[in-house]
Amino acid sequence: MVQDTLTLFGPDWPRREHFAYYRQKVICGYSVTALLEVSGLYHWCRQKQQKFFSAVTYCAARAIASLPEFCMGLDEMGRPGYYPRMHPSYTVFHPEDHTFSDTWTAFEEPFDRFADAMARDICQAKEKRGVKVKPGQPKNFFCISCVPWLSFTGYGVESQGEFNLFPILTVGKYEWQGEKCKMPVSLTISHAAADGYHTSLFYHRLQEQIDALSSKE
Repeated sequence: MVQDTLTLFGPDWPRREHFAYYRQKVICGYSVTALLEVSGLYHWCRQKQQKFFSAVTYCAARAIASLPEFCMGLDEMGRPGYYPRMHPSYTVFHPEDHTFSDTWTAFEEPFDRFADAMARDICQAKEKRGVKVKPGQPKNFFCISCVPWLSFTGYGVESQGEFNLFPILTVGKYEWQGEKCKMPVSLTISHAAADGYHTSLFYHRLQEQIDALSSKE
């Protein structure tokens, strides 16, 4: 069973007032889409015979873990804090009936170990139907899904209630532009959790993680 400890933000947390404002007065979230360069990761996955989506998910989990604003949660009294890591929850598409099943994999190092665990979870999810097919999902998770049929430049989400504190990522179809391969990645998150600065930092960290894995021997 995956158990990670929530560390509460201290009284000197700089975003305490911002968190309360966007949690209680102006309840809103936002979505951003950015193009990332993934040609190196594409070639690395082919050379190492690794699944591209597993590699992207691993890089996203590492980027998220480096930012407390993207690892937020609430304790039993509703006080905000952050986890040391977030575990990816993702969808597995069923081509037979065009539905999907949602499953999750515990994030761990190194990449090979995580990729093997994700491959097992995907294999099990392919045999099941339903929105949630793996029990025990921890509180500290983020969502990531892939739309490999469409390359997009924008993405929006409508919510009838509060936006989630955890990140929601959607990866689109990658496309080659000469020798460069570009892939759209959208992020949706509550404004109570993160601002534009943190979102910009996340995309920079994600690109760094992609480049680092691409150069891994």
